[in-house]
Amino acid sequence: MADPLVVEDAPSVRVQKERLEQAAPEAPPSLYADRVKVYPRKVSGTFRRLKWWALAVLLGIYYLVPWLRWDRGPGAPDQAILIDMPARRAYLLWLEIWPQEIYFLTGLLILGAIGLFFVTSLAGRVWCGYACPQTVWTDLFMWVERQIEGDRNARMRLDKAPMSAAKAGRKGLKHLVWLLIAAATGGAWIMYFNDAPTVTWAILTGEASLLVYFFFGLFTFTTYLLAGWAREQVCTYMCPWPRFQAAMFDEDTLTVTYQAWRGEPRGHLKKSQAWDQRGDCVDCNACVAVCPTGIDIRDGQQLECISCALCIDACNEVMGKVGRPPELITYATEAQQAALERGETPPRWKLLRLRTLFYAMLMVGVGSLLVYGLLTRHSLDISVQHERNPLFVPLANGDIRNAYTLRLLNKSREARVFVLAVEGLPGVELSVVGREAGLSGPIALSAEPDSVATYSLHLRAPRAVVTAESLPLRFVLSDPARGESVTRDNFFRGPGR
Repeated sequence: MADPLVVEDAPSVRVQKERLEQAAPEAPPSLYADRVKVYPRKVSGTFRRLKWWALAVLLGIYYLVPWLRWDRGPGAPDQAILIDMPARRAYLLWLEIWPQEIYFLTGLLILGAIGLFFVTSLAGRVWCGYACPQTVWTDLFMWVERQIEGDRNARMRLDKAPMSAAKAGRKGLKHLVWLLIAAATGGAWIMYFNDAPTVTWAILTGEASLLVYFFFGLFTFTTYLLAGWAREQVCTYMCPWPRFQAAMFDEDTLTVTYQAWRGEPRGHLKKSQAWDQRGDCVDCNACVAVCPTGIDIRDGQQLECISCALCIDACNEVMGKVGRPPELITYATEAQQAALERGETPPRWKLLRLRTLFYAMLMVGVGSLLVYGLLTRHSLDISVQHERNPLFVPLANGDIRNAYTLRLLNKSREARVFVLAVEGLPGVELSVVGREAGLSGPIALSAEPDSVATYSLHLRAPRAVVTAESLPLRFVLSDPARGESVTRDNFFRGPGR
């Protein structure tokens, strides 16, 4: 017996509901797509060996450089490369960079950027494929994953399998090794800002500061996250370089290229099919299986391609097996591919062209400025600041007095005595606040080793020579013992005429 409380829809009501459902607008497509995990397959070949060499050299430099020593004398740190934040110094072998010389760091960054433009204009994204930290550490993490979980197919089966003791053991071991590598990476970064042996012992014994532990944990976590989990998503979504790299490309830029004129039409190889009836590509997808970003190079140039060239190694291996010439996927320029497609002899790669010459000239120019700055840098420096409140003081005898703050920078490791003089204003007397009478000539100022000495100065000039509200003058600081001198221009203020 039917439930009396349940009333079925009448036919007309059902029809109206169906019409309303049909008339309702469709929901907009979602802008979010789940990540399709990439399982790169192991490959061997020329470019894979180059990547291993690059990985070994770059990681060796990163982990070992903080342990190199450099004798700078008593009282100075002996770490070859050190950025000493508390002392506000950067030590690069024999160079000691002060905060006032931050332009050297700026010059190095500019030089690095221009160098990246130059390399990209020559051979595409080889930086991304071989030297980028994200690529290097991701390569290392994937190697660990492959050693523990197996190659591509084994890892895919393991991820699809239900959780078990064996699966949990492999996954746990992999993440433990990842964390150890990430911890070594974070610790090594800390060593560039602290003495390596000292900070290592402090971290291991729990004696390091909270700041050290914070940055150690931060760099450990980011390395583990970006190299272990994010991987290709960093290159695709986080890195800005792929967005404007094409601005450095031209028709003579070497890029990883699928030679469609030779490979198409593609298809699986059949024993009865002659090669003159088809292209060389057997559609095996080996190039896709080895790609660390999971793209198909046969679709042309793509934002995700990092020019690692592993697809070339994979394709050459397949071409060897099927008896076809190698380099179906190759490094080539757009001009070369266009000529080959027309059946013509491809032009030679143009190393020297307007774009590369421009970048090379910029690098030479910036590099020359840096070298000139290093060769002409002094071991002393001064800064002079005119006191503004008041700008000048009229004295009882009619003279005009100005006050200045002078900071004297002694970059050497020994105490020094300097001579300060003033030029450009006749009859001026120079005195140091706290000393006795002023002098009409130079005065001696001392500075402790590797320090900044601050002095308050008074300049006193006769009213007759103060003929304008602002008169130019020059402070000259010299070291007679070393024959060095520096100058700074400033002004003497007065009431004018």
